[in-house]
Amino acid sequence: MRGLVLGGTASGVGKTVATLATLRAFENAGRTAQPAKVGPDFIDPSHHARVAGHPSRTLDPWLQGTEGLRRNYARGAGDACVVEGMMGLYDGSAASTAEVAAALDLPVVLVVDASAGMESVAATALGFATYADRTPHDVDVAGVIAQRAHGGRHADGIREALPDELAYCGRIPPREDLEIPDRHLGLRMGEEAPLDGAALDAAAETLRTDRLLDLAREPTPAAEVTTEPSAGNSPESREGPRVAVADDEAFRFVYPATRERLSERATVVPFAPAAGDDLPPCDGVYLPGGYPELHAEALAEGPALGSIADAAAEGTPVLGECGGLMALAETLTTADGETHEMAGVLPATVERRERYQALDHVELRARSDTLTASGGERLRGHEFHYSAADVAADARFAFDVERGTGIDGDREGLTEYRTLGTYCHVHAESGAFDAFLDEVER
Repeated sequence: MRGLVLGGTASGVGKTVATLATLRAFENAGRTAQPAKVGPDFIDPSHHARVAGHPSRTLDPWLQGTEGLRRNYARGAGDACVVEGMMGLYDGSAASTAEVAAALDLPVVLVVDASAGMESVAATALGFATYADRTPHDVDVAGVIAQRAHGGRHADGIREALPDELAYCGRIPPREDLEIPDRHLGLRMGEEAPLDGAALDAAAETLRTDRLLDLAREPTPAAEVTTEPSAGNSPESREGPRVAVADDEAFRFVYPATRERLSERATVVPFAPAAGDDLPPCDGVYLPGGYPELHAEALAEGPALGSIADAAAEGTPVLGECGGLMALAETLTTADGETHEMAGVLPATVERRERYQALDHVELRARSDTLTASGGERLRGHEFHYSAADVAADARFAFDVERGTGIDGDREGLTEYRTLGTYCHVHAESGAFDAFLDEVER
C-alpha cells in the first residue's frame, strides 16, 4: 500500500484538518484511503475513522519497535495510506514523525501555517527539508500543504516561491468551521465534534490530489503480516475465553491492533458501563482509558463497577489502563469537586487536577510476575492524564518506573487479587495483551 506522511512544522499547525481533507480528497477521487497516526494518540485517529469509515493505524516505534510499526502499517488496507504526524516533524525524544517516515521510507508532505506569509512558507519548508541532513533519519520532504492560506495571489505567491524539489500540494482555506474544539487530553473525539461535511469537501477541493497521489509510494522494506487467529475465534466457532471490554463514552481509548489481538485469541464481549450495562459473563475484563471523570456519576450509579469488584475478588483477571485505573479505585473526584464511589478494587483515591500530571513515553520494569509482564521484563507504553492517585500505605506496585512518571514518580501499576491498574497505555506489539490473555486462559 502506497503512503505519505503529513508532517507539521509544529503542534497546532493544522495537521489533523489537513489529514482529514486529504482523506476526503482521495475518497472523492475514487481511491480508498487508509488513515494512520504517528505517536500514541487516540483522539486524532477517531476523526480519521469518522471520515475514512474504518480504523486508523497507530505508528509508534517506542510502543511497537520498528518491525512492529511496519507490521501495523501493513495491516492497513486501501489504495493509499495518509499518515498524520505528531508535533513538529523532528520533535520527540522517544519517537518522532521523522523517525516513522524514515522507518517506512515514505515521503513527507509538510503542513505549514501560511496565514501570515508567502515566500516565508517556502523558506520554512526548505529549511525543514535541508535539516534532515542534520538528523540520523533519512527523511524525504517532498511537498507542502499551505494551511490557512487564501486563494488567488496568496496561493500563487506560495507556489511560485517553492523550489522545484518541493511540490505544491494545495492549501487548506482559513475557515472557522474547519476548527475542531478541544478539552483536556486534546481535541474532542470524532464522534463528538466531527468536522462539517461541506467544509471538509471545500478543503478537499483546494488540495492537489493528483500531486499527493503521485508522491505516495510503497514502504520499504515491506513487512509481512502473519496472523494466526485461534480456532475458537473463527466465524464458525466462538469458543475459548470471553473477555469483557468496556466500550462507551467513558472508555474509548483502544488501539485497533489491541482489539485485533484480543479478537484473535478470545471472544470479545463489549459492554457500556456508563450507559448502565452490567458486566457480562466473562473470563477476563479490560477497562481501557477514556473519560471516566466526565461520567463518574453514571458509573457510580450503574451496576458494572460493583460486578467488576465481585469478579476481581473471585480471581477474574482485570486490566485497567488510565481511565480503567480510575474506575477501579475507591473514589473519583471530578474537576467540580464531586466525589463518586468507584469499584473499590484498588487501594487508591483519584482526583482530577487542573493541569496534566504526566505526559511522556514510558518504560517500566516488572517487579515480579504480573498481569502484563513477567518479573524483570521491561514494558514500554505512554502516559497522559490529568488525574492523580493517592494510594494507601500498604498498596502493592507491579512496576518500577525507568522512564516517565507512573503513579508516584517511581512506581506504577497497582495490583490486587489478579487485577492490575496502570496509568500507562500499552500497544499490542508490546506483548502485554498476550500476557494478559495467557493469564485469562489459566
